[in-house]
Parts: sequence; C-alpha cells; structure tokens
Amino acid sequence: MEEFFNNIPPWYRTAFLVGGLVLLWMIEGVIPRLSFKGDRYRHAGTNLFFTLTTAAVNLGFAFLIVTASEWTARTQFGLLYTIQLPVWLHCLLAMMMMDLIGAYLVHLIQHKIAWMWHFHKIHHIDTAVDTTTALRHHPVESLFRVFALLLAIVVMGVPIWMVMLYQSVSAFMSQFNHANIRLPKWLDNALSLVIVSPDMHKVHHSHYQPETDSNYANIFSFWDRLFGTFVKVKDVTHLRYGLDEYREEHYQQIGTLLKVPWEHTKQEKVIN
Repeated sequence: MEEFFNNIPPWYRTAFLVGGLVLLWMIEGVIPRLSFKGDRYRHAGTNLFFTLTTAAVNLGFAFLIVTASEWTARTQFGLLYTIQLPVWLHCLLAMMMMDLIGAYLVHLIQHKIAWMWHFHKIHHIDTAVDTTTALRHHPVESLFRVFALLLAIVVMGVPIWMVMLYQSVSAFMSQFNHANIRLPKWLDNALSLVIVSPDMHKVHHSHYQPETDSNYANIFSFWDRLFGTFVKVKDVTHLRYGLDEYREEHYQQIGTLLKVPWEHTKQEKVIN
C-alpha cells in the first residue's frame, strides 16, 4: 500500500473519484432516499463546476502539502513520530487525526465563525442534497480546508503516502455520506457507529439550525459523539434541506453562489 500511494498516478485517483461519484449517482436513481424534484443533470452540472475550482485550489497548494509531508518524514517531526509505531498504527492514527483536524474541526469552526460561514453556506444552500453536493464548496472554503490539512500533517507527522490515502478515502466518503440513497435502517445505523452514513449526514443539511449545527464529521462518526455534536432524527424523509433565506431559484446558479459570501457585507453597508 505504501508503495502504491507513494507513486499513484494522478489519473488513478481521478478515475477512482469519478468512478465512485458516477456509481453513487446511478444508485441514487434506483433507490433514492428522497424523491428528487427538478433537473438532476442541471443540479449535477452546477455542483460539478465547484469540483473544478476545488481541484484548482488543491493543485495550487499541492507543492506545500508534499513539501510539508516530506519534511515531517525526513526530520521525524510530529506527534506520531515521538514514539515508535508500527506502520499500520501510524497510518490509522494519521487518518484519524487528518479527519479530526482537516475535516471535523475546520467544518465546525466554519459554522461558528460568521465570516467563514458566509463562504461555507453555499454548501448548505443546496435544496436537493445528493452525492454531487459533496463537490459544492466555495473556492475560499477550499483554502480553509487546505490549511487545516497542512496543520494536521505538520502537527501529527504524516508521510505523503498516508496523505494520498486519506484524500482518496475522504473524497469518496464525502460522496457516500451525501448520497441520496436508501439503505436499510439497520445497516445505516450500524455504519453510523463508526463512519458517517448517508442518513446521519442528511441531518446536517436540515434547514433547522439546531440540526444544521450537528454531525460535522466526514469519515469517522465518533468525533461527533465524542464532542457532543451528534444529533439523530427519527425519520430523515421529513427533513427540509437548504437555508430559508436562500430559497429563490437563482441561488442554485453558479454565478450567484460565487457571490453569496459578499451579499452579507453589502447588506451590512446598506444598514449602516
């Protein structure tokens, strides 16, 4: 595994992520959890656009991620290097810590700090959550996530092959837990004890704020239970997605979504 992810060609990772997305999107059409209202292709097209912006940001900072990771490995810097660990345990702990810092914590912070929320909320404006919603992130939010990942790499000490493994698993898990698929209740409940299941994450996209401010995890669901942010609802089919103040149709368009974070600033200037 170490050898594979150390030398994984970019097109391998792309094929894996695209393949997972297409497979989940097709499954949604067969066993949807909620009926999809609207044009699935147009909805997917809007969200796919943000894949390009995220990829551009990640590509731009790839050098920093690789450099930081190689430096920690070369100098044995980071908490995971303070004691001698078998490779499998180093990998497991690294995956957990990158998920905690690079996904859970940065996600929670974006819900708590107003100016960061204005960038993150375009993810929550989606009123028809499906696997493509995993791709809908404002380019500025992508910067937040890159720097959170860099912090995790440096603090914990994570070699590059573990970073590559984590990013592949993280991207697929985000697609999976956003997917509009109907799993047997017992299976979804069982999965949610360890990883984030589709029904667990649907709660996070509720328009009701106490539910929106919950279930922040991406891979490992136990972070929410550990930090008291886990919320479970009896029937997710009764959830209403989106944000109440962004119901108009133009808020599902690319140009409007890119400008959403600055609408709040303009409104404040008018009030003042």
